[in-house]
Amino acid sequence: MASVKSTKTVLTILQLRIFIALFLVMLYFSLTTANFLSQNNLLIMAKHLTVIAVLSLGMSLVILTGGIDLSVGSIVGISGMVAGYLILYGLPVGESIIFFNPVEVAVIACIVGALIGALNGYLITYLGVPPFIATLGTMYIVRGAAMLSNNGATFANLVGRPELDNTGFNLIGNGEFLWLSTPVWLLIILTIITIFIVRKTPLGRHIYAVGGNEQAARFSGIRVNRVKLFVYSFSGFCAAVVGLIITSQLESAHPNAGNTFEMNAIAAVVLGGTSLSGGRGTVFGSVIGACVICALNDGMVMSGISEFWQMVIKGAVIVLAVVVDQLQQRLQARVLASA
Repeated sequence: MASVKSTKTVLTILQLRIFIALFLVMLYFSLTTANFLSQNNLLIMAKHLTVIAVLSLGMSLVILTGGIDLSVGSIVGISGMVAGYLILYGLPVGESIIFFNPVEVAVIACIVGALIGALNGYLITYLGVPPFIATLGTMYIVRGAAMLSNNGATFANLVGRPELDNTGFNLIGNGEFLWLSTPVWLLIILTIITIFIVRKTPLGRHIYAVGGNEQAARFSGIRVNRVKLFVYSFSGFCAAVVGLIITSQLESAHPNAGNTFEMNAIAAVVLGGTSLSGGRGTVFGSVIGACVICALNDGMVMSGISEFWQMVIKGAVIVLAVVVDQLQQRLQARVLASA
């Protein structure tokens, strides 16, 4: 009996590990790094958090189905280039050129991101390409397309022109409303939408079912292919939103933007307790995982830790998160068996 109680105690601690990890990381850097919790640094961390957290929303749904999306970083880059091109040069239609306002530019860029995600879903569901290979190939194709769009150069000075009615693009990344920046509001809205989809809709239940046992999901009548098409499209959409945020903040679009962002997104999801095998995890946990990654990244930079050691530490954290997740699964199985 005592052994079962101790096992349940350890299991409870493991289930709360992401909150414990966030507390310990914040405590450590607040004690060892000057100005870590200062207002200016917290505002900077909030900007970094929106990037990682928004990406983790789409990645969460993909991993819940048992998949992976390595192309999100490249979609960040090409969505920014699409926005930059439309603001500077418009869309040639016949002999005329159509210029779009910032909202229309954002919608077009998000559609591009969603379509690339849908391409990933099509390759995986209808052509049978493994998710790792499909999204790896798309990652290179999309990054190359971003480079080709302006011969590897940056679209700079994206302020628009009043006579074309396309000014105000910078408000997407730098605007404020009710004391919160626009990116933070975007994160809040997207998080609420994603949690609602996962918890309150049949689609959310189907996502978990596909990740838990895809074959059983098919036999039960779930349209597995449509579920996968949705999650990869949603992941591409979230990546496009991040591309717009970064491009707007910098007022320039660089084809190499978003490089390796997929690693931070995957790390946040894994740290948040989502199983890489699919079928288990929460969206809110992924957002907290993004908070941990953000605090860890900024804390290490402020502490002057070498960039090479930062890579080692982040890699070790990801491996440790997977090991702890496996331990949690074994303990849960032991508790169920004893019950």
